Amino acid sequence: MTAPSTRQLPRFEREFTQCFSSTRLGARLARHLALYQLHRWGHPPESALAEAAGLVVAELAANAVTHGRVPGRDFELRLALTAEVLRIDVTDTRTERRPPEPGQGAAPGPLAESGRGLMLVEALAERWSVLDRPQVGKTVRAELAVPRTGA
Repeated sequence: MTAPSTRQLPRFEREFTQCFSSTRLGARLARHLALYQLHRWGHPPESALAEAAGLVVAELAANAVTHGRVPGRDFELRLALTAEVLRIDVTDTRTERRPPEPGQGAAPGPLAESGRGLMLVEALAERWSVLDRPQVGKTVRAELAVPRTGA
């Protein structure tokens, strides 16, 4: 048995959750709505945070509809923001198809048409992980640092 973590969990100041159809259109809408929500929270589309978040949401949503799709079931996008971190959770209902753990994925060949998306997530996020859901499915979580303003 491991000792409980002493790291204090962040208290999120702003949260947004939305379900989308497990289709390419649903993935595209998730990205657009994430950018819209970030803009409402003071991070316009041209900001570094919104650009990175748009890419991460696009990749995780695309993976959810490609690899995590269960016919008739939606996927969920959740954004949670503090002054220091933006947490992006994409949840699908397919338990048995899990992405490789962070740092464990094999690099695709130079002519491969896919397989680079999680490398992009790893490059943009401070950390990312795959979490099991209590009921069914999994959540892929990425955390992006919020750039400091001023200073």
